[in-house]
This record gives sequence, structure tokens and C-alpha cells, in this order.
Amino acid sequence: MRTDTAQTIRLADYQPSDYLIDRVDLDIRLDATETRIRASLSLRPNPLGVAGAPLILDGDELDLKALALDGHALPAGSFTVTPQKLVIASPPDRPFTLLVVTEIDPSANTKLMGLYRSGGTYCTQCEAEGFRRITYFLDRPDVLSIYTTRLEADRGEAPVLLGNGNPIEAGLVPNSNRHYAVWHDPHPKPSYLFAAVGGNLGHIGRPFTTTSGREVDLAIYVEPGKEDRAWYALDALERSMRWDEEVFGREYDLDVFNIVAVSDFNMGAMENKGLNIFNDKYVLASPETATDSDYANIEAIIAHEYFHNWSGNRVTCRDWFQLCLKEGLTVFRDQEFSSDQRSRAVHRIAEVKTLRARQFAEDAGSLAHPVRPGEYREINNFYTATVYEKGAEIVRMLKTLVGEADFRRGMDLYFERFDGTAATVEDFLSAFEEVTGRDLTHFACWYSQAGTPRVTASGTYDAERRTYRLDLSQETPPTPGQPVKEPLIIPVLLGLVGPEGTLHTRSNQVRDDGLFVLENAAASVVFEDVAAAPVPSLFRGFSAPVKPTLDLANDELLVLLRHDTDPFNRWQAGQTVAMRLLAAMGAGDSAPEDDIVELSESLRVFLQSEAERDPAFAALVISLPGESDIAQEIARDVDPDRVHRTRLLLRERIATHGLTELVRLYESLASTASYSPDAVSKGKRSLRNAALELIAAANPVEGERLCEAQLANATNMTDRVAALAVITMIPGEAREAALTAFGEQFADEPLVLDKWFGLQAMIPEVDTLERVRALMRHPAFSLANPNRTRALVGAFAMGNQVGFHRADGAGYDFLADLVLQVDPHNPQLASRLLTSFGTWRIMEAGRRAHAEAALRRIADQPNLSRDVGDIVQRSLDSTG
Repeated sequence: MRTDTAQTIRLADYQPSDYLIDRVDLDIRLDATETRIRASLSLRPNPLGVAGAPLILDGDELDLKALALDGHALPAGSFTVTPQKLVIASPPDRPFTLLVVTEIDPSANTKLMGLYRSGGTYCTQCEAEGFRRITYFLDRPDVLSIYTTRLEADRGEAPVLLGNGNPIEAGLVPNSNRHYAVWHDPHPKPSYLFAAVGGNLGHIGRPFTTTSGREVDLAIYVEPGKEDRAWYALDALERSMRWDEEVFGREYDLDVFNIVAVSDFNMGAMENKGLNIFNDKYVLASPETATDSDYANIEAIIAHEYFHNWSGNRVTCRDWFQLCLKEGLTVFRDQEFSSDQRSRAVHRIAEVKTLRARQFAEDAGSLAHPVRPGEYREINNFYTATVYEKGAEIVRMLKTLVGEADFRRGMDLYFERFDGTAATVEDFLSAFEEVTGRDLTHFACWYSQAGTPRVTASGTYDAERRTYRLDLSQETPPTPGQPVKEPLIIPVLLGLVGPEGTLHTRSNQVRDDGLFVLENAAASVVFEDVAAAPVPSLFRGFSAPVKPTLDLANDELLVLLRHDTDPFNRWQAGQTVAMRLLAAMGAGDSAPEDDIVELSESLRVFLQSEAERDPAFAALVISLPGESDIAQEIARDVDPDRVHRTRLLLRERIATHGLTELVRLYESLASTASYSPDAVSKGKRSLRNAALELIAAANPVEGERLCEAQLANATNMTDRVAALAVITMIPGEAREAALTAFGEQFADEPLVLDKWFGLQAMIPEVDTLERVRALMRHPAFSLANPNRTRALVGAFAMGNQVGFHRADGAGYDFLADLVLQVDPHNPQLASRLLTSFGTWRIMEAGRRAHAEAALRRIADQPNLSRDVGDIVQRSLDSTG
């Protein structure tokens, strides 16, 4: 394997920068192929660095045009330069100014890192190491600078010019058709938060008044003609700003806040100071083009990027090993926001489903790594579910341990103490240690230890003493590079559910709110005055990211489904019973008929009592675990075809048992009201469409008829896509006709077409690969657009267990070919597609051999990017 030079970077080797840059003055003259950047850098030696060290500035494919120190051109021989690096051997040992002039070609920048063009709009993406593609720089997060940016462009090509901070000047360039705008950001920031935009953009906006009475101009810039689709995003931004003031005491700190939506973007969005740049799928929404899930994602991601203003920008990360510090904390904050805006119970279940589908699979696969890894070769590959979602769970556990009041006090101290600095995980935890007097050294192991802990629980009831003893033990399986694990501090929110649903938490080992902290490899909890044999309800609200093994029979779990007061554990009880049946059947064993009937009847009765009270919750409870979840539960020698057949069979049995009620429910939830994305309306639609899926499972003919009617009469994209998703699972002429009609109807709507591509890619049939290949020849498909590629190829590789994991290995070969095709142009996109191989080791022997061969074929190619080379090497290094 030959890749771009890839040095292993280790946390233990961290050293402060030898130089600091106090001020950056940029003059960027935008041009489609010859953009010129004049960067004036005010540097000084860092007292914490090495005195007399050479000045080494990072670059990436740069063309140096001029270089001057304190106004004098540097003579040849006093520096060395390559497209990747600029080195001044003997810089002054005092403050000095360095002028660096570079030239770049934004139109040729297919990596979408640095400064590039998207549909004619100039935009930037600098996290993690993209600023070095604009100018030579100390491109690291612990170098914080004050930026002033002058942007210049042709008025016809780019009438809108936006930068970080506040606008301070704008005007025309004399004797030309060009204009300029100057932006100043008074807050020191690292280079990864730099942003600039130039283009022909429409916008919406209105003022926002902060708690202290300051007026902030809010604006969202989009492709002209799509302004009306940005209002929900603006509303979400306003609600985010108010929520952060009320819940975390964080007020916005600039005069303007701008969001720009672009169609070519490697990520979801970017929190650049005062100028957030978004993938347009997370900004644009209308009832005719966006689903309920789209609206929820827009709300969450708008909030996430705004919340970064404090947890990421005002307090940034010292080095990229601390990525979880800003991302995990900010994910937690956006989760709390969404929970307050919607149903907290429903949102918590959704969070856990995502965590298990993505992060648990990551922990169990070849790409497992700690939340704060100890080393990396390519930082772009660590924007993972482990860093984000598991990082958020650690913050949630911390809040559970210290309590709500002390958590807020700790957050206040953290923001106050580290404002304007580049912080570490230790800095974050130190704030909570100070306000609580706790030693969090042991708790910090969550950041350094990879793998998902398994907690085994068993209980014993003593009727004579009226006590119940709960025995708990923990173990974390070995992961690549970490064969031996230490016990973790695991917060276990628990209670005992009696026969009539009463909750018992009385124990001198349990906090008043039901918290028991498992700190060692094993421990026991004794409950007193327990009147009858109870059923333990453990990890209420999913109080820790663990895999519990419960010594409970199915009928005991169904007691929790009926009577537990914790919504999460009610849902979890039904999922556990279903998973036991699915895993047994998927592994080739037979499931007892009585257990299937008992689960079916319990779900039918549950619907009767809960459908009207909380339809969104009901929709989650009646949905079976997904095929990837089942594969993770089986965990070895998985046959995806058998898993698929098993899930179809159990779903059909459950649906048939309650078919009459499902049809009645589906009809009762029909609505003629105008569309609203609010939680109540969304819940009703989700339950109605969950019922439609089950009806089709029990009676495909009736399901097909209902889908066709729903497609014909739908007044919103949620119902339209739901019906199309169900009918795509029913082979036949009706499916093909529906897909054709949908594609023609929305041919001019790129974000809707992404849904159309994705639904076809996830049809669970062996020959779906041929359909995907055909769709790649569709006029609307382009590998140059990350959204479109993820919609088709990503959906196939990550969401179609049957199609991707074909027994003949054709799915693996297809993805390997595509990764190699994309890698030279967009390494980040290629490496993210490659992570679809992450669970290949749990497949049966034949599929494992095919997957390994495909990975080795990639590894043997010359000139792989660091991104792809790192992923493929880690995937193969851990084969054992």
C-alpha cells in the first residue's frame, strides 16, 4: 500500500506551537481559476515553545507567489517551500509580520476542502485542516488569532460577499466591475473556523434581541428562488438562541449571524464563527419537498452549529485529540434542545437507536477507537459516531452523576474559565471536580477506553426477608490496540416494578432518584421492604451506553412493557423480546411459537391503550429492530439473507395477529389538516405510516392498494415518501410504476431525488446492485456531488444488508471499485464510503473472505489518499 505521506500523530507527543499568530489580515481576490490570497500574519515566538526554532507553516497544494518579512522580500536561500510546506529557518526572535501571497484554483478543488466553488458559489471548509489549502499557516487549533478579511469579486458573479465576524466596510473597486467587503471578527479563533463566501445568493432574515437587549441581524442565504424554504431553519435558529440563553446562560456575541446553504459539501454543516456553512439538505424545507425527519434534522443541526458558538468557538479544542470535547458536548446540547422542543421520551429512544446502529457497530468492528483516541494518521477519519454520539453519552452520564444543579454550575465555570482558550478534556472535567469536590479521574476512563461495556444483571427475591438482591457485573470486550479493559464508572438508574406497576427504589445504596453507581467489576444492591417478587427496571432512560444482559424471562420483560413508568424501558422491553426471537431465528434456531404469540398480543394490547395518548411513542414500540441491529446481536457468522427472511417472517406474524386493529388505526389517523412539522402532528403521521408498513407485511395486496392511494392523495412529502418506501418492498409492476412516477414528478428537486435514489438503493434484494449500477447512469447522478453519492452508493453500502453483503462478494467489489474511483478527487467522501466495511468480520466465512479480498485490493493500489489508506489499513490490521 502506497499512500500520501502519513505520519502517526500521538496525543502523548503534543507540544505547544513554537510561534503564535496574534492577527491575520487577509485580502482574497476571488476568481474562478486564479484566486489570489494576500495573508499578512502578525507572528511572535511562543514563550512555551522552543526558542530559535524554525518557522514551519503548513500548506496543501499551494502555489507561492510572494513572501516578505516586515515589508522586505525574503531572499532565496532563507526559506524553503513546497506545495505542502513553507519553512523559514531563522525567523526573528521578536514579533514580526510575514506577508504570504498564494494563488489557488477554486474550480479545480474537487476535494471540497479549503476554498472551492459549489454551483458557482465560492465557499470554504477548513475543519479540520483545510485552511492550509488557502495559505501557508500554523494550521492547528491551539493557535488563536484575530481575523480581518477583505473579499473582492466580480459584481455579476458574486454580488454577495460574506466573512467571519461583523461587516465593517464595503464598496466598489475603482475603474472595474468588481466590489469588495471587509469583515472583522473580534474574537480570537483557530484557522479551522475561518470562512468566506461569495456568490449570487438570495436570503431571508430578521433581527433577534438577546436577553441583554442587544439586536442581532440573522440571515440565511440560499440559491435564488428557494428563499421560502429557509424560514423553518430561521425559526429553529431563533429558538436555539433563546434556549441557550435560558438553559446554559449563553448569549450570542456578534452583531450578525449568517448561514449559507450550498449543495456540494462533505459534511452536514460547519460552525465557522458568525458564518455557518450548511449542506443545503439541512436548511431547505417545505411540506412538498421535506419529510418530518428532514424538519427534525434541520432543527437539530441548526441548533448544533449555533451551540458551537460557545462549545467549540469561544472555548475551542487544544488539539484534534480533543475533538470529542467540542463535538460530544455540543451533541449533548443539541439533544437536550430537541428533547425540550419535542417529546423527550421519543427523542431519547431515537438517540439510542442511532447510537446502537452506528456507534455500537463501530465499537464492535475493525474501526473501534476511544472517544479520545491516543493516536491518528488522518484526523478526517475521526469524525465518527464514537466521537460525537458516545462523546455526548459521556456528558449525559456526567450530568446524571453530579445532578442537574451541579452540572449547570460546572458548565458555567467551564465557559467562564476557558473562554478564549483552547481546552482539553481534563480542563472540562476539572470544572466539575471543583464545583462538586469529586475526583473524576476514574470517570475519565470513558474517554480513553474503546468498546461497549456489557453489564450482566441477575436478581434474587427473598420472600421471607422481603428483600431483593440485584447482582451486577461489567466487562468491556477487547478492541484493536486495547486487549485488556479496566472497570468503568457506570451510572445505573434503576427501580423495581411490582405486579401492578408500582416502582420501588428503596435501598441505602441507591440515591433518591434511583441512581446506583457501578464502579467495580461487580457489585450487589439490596432493596428492602419489597412486598412481592418484582421485575428490575435497569438503565432507565438509557443512563449509560452499555449492552445489558438481563436475567429476565420474556413474560417478565412484557410486564415492563405494560407497567414500567419509564418510557425508554417500556420500549426496550418489547425490543429485547423481539431481538431474542430474531437472533435465535437468524442464527438458525427456532423461536417458540408461544413467545411469538405472546409478543404479538402484547403489542396489540399496547396499541389499544397507547396509540391515542402518544402516537409517536407507539410507532417506535411496534417497530422491530433493524437488520443491522440483529446482525450485531448475533455477532458472528452472520448470514444477512437469513436475517432478512427472519425479520420479514416475524413482522408478518405480528402484523397478521393485529391486522384488524392496524387497518382501523390507519384509517383513523388520516388527516385533512394542512401540514405542520410539530411533534403531535408528526407523531400521528409516524404511527399511521408504521401501521401501513405492518399492513403490507401481513397483506401485500392490500398494502399495495393503500400505498397507491396514499401516493395519489398525499399532501406532504412525509406521507408520499412513506408510501413509496413501503411499496418498494413489494416486488412487481406497481413498485416500478410508483418509482417512475415519483422520479418524473420531482426531477427538478435535487433533495427529493436524493430520497428517490436512496429508497431504490435499499431494496433488500440480491439484484439491487444491478439497479444501483443502472441508477449511476441516470442523468441526475454525479459522483462529484457528495449528497447524491451518499444517497445512492452510501445508502446501498450502509443500509442494504442483503444487497451489499451478497454471498458472491459483488457488493464488496462494487464499493471497492467506487472508492478507488472517488479517492483521487474527494478523499473524505471515499473514506466515509469505505467505512461500510466496518462490520465485515462478523459475517459468515464466505462473505468474510470476499470482503477481505476487496479490502486488500484497495490496500494494494498505489497513491491512495491518507484518508482511504488509513481506513483500509485499520480495517486489515485488526484481522488478528
